[in-house]
Amino acid sequence: MKHHSHSETERIKLFSDGFFAIIITIMVLEIHPPNDATLHALLGVLPSLLSYILSFLYLGIYWNNHHHLLHATDTITGGMLWANLHLLFWLSLIPFATSWIGRSVGGILPTVLYGIVLLMAACAYFILQSRIIMNEGKESRLAKAIGKDPKGKASLALYLLAIATSFLQPWIAYVIFAIVAILWIVPDKRLQKFFDHLDD
Repeated sequence: MKHHSHSETERIKLFSDGFFAIIITIMVLEIHPPNDATLHALLGVLPSLLSYILSFLYLGIYWNNHHHLLHATDTITGGMLWANLHLLFWLSLIPFATSWIGRSVGGILPTVLYGIVLLMAACAYFILQSRIIMNEGKESRLAKAIGKDPKGKASLALYLLAIATSFLQPWIAYVIFAIVAILWIVPDKRLQKFFDHLDD
């Protein structure tokens, strides 16, 4: 079923934006200040702060890309709605995974879970992106801008590598998570050109 209404697109944008804001709020509330006013006490909460920063970057990247995808979409289908909810479900688990990895630095299971959540969120985003391209058409400017999606495929491979590495050395997995975030912070020139055109 298709909804050819601009208001439907705005509705899903507003709902998703609010969801992102709630997720970030929940995540920051999990960081508790140290009991003592000393550097040693501050170092005790440093892992939680670092995990929050990394997850905040991920959520910021998802919010930015999600905004652009919906901005490029005039028609909302039922499949897109469910794909969007699927993505938001996995993103909603980021605060839990972030809190656990921050409190259990070097722990195998928390690191594996964090990697699985990121992997599934990436898969969910790919599904949403595919639904939009399917609706917009393979010859649409969006489809051409995304192309074969090399960064998306590389991210999935790196997440799998990080999960596998977690069983051997969680610290290496942390580095891989950071590399993926940096990979997405750097804008894709083709996509940036497309989205700049949309904003004109």
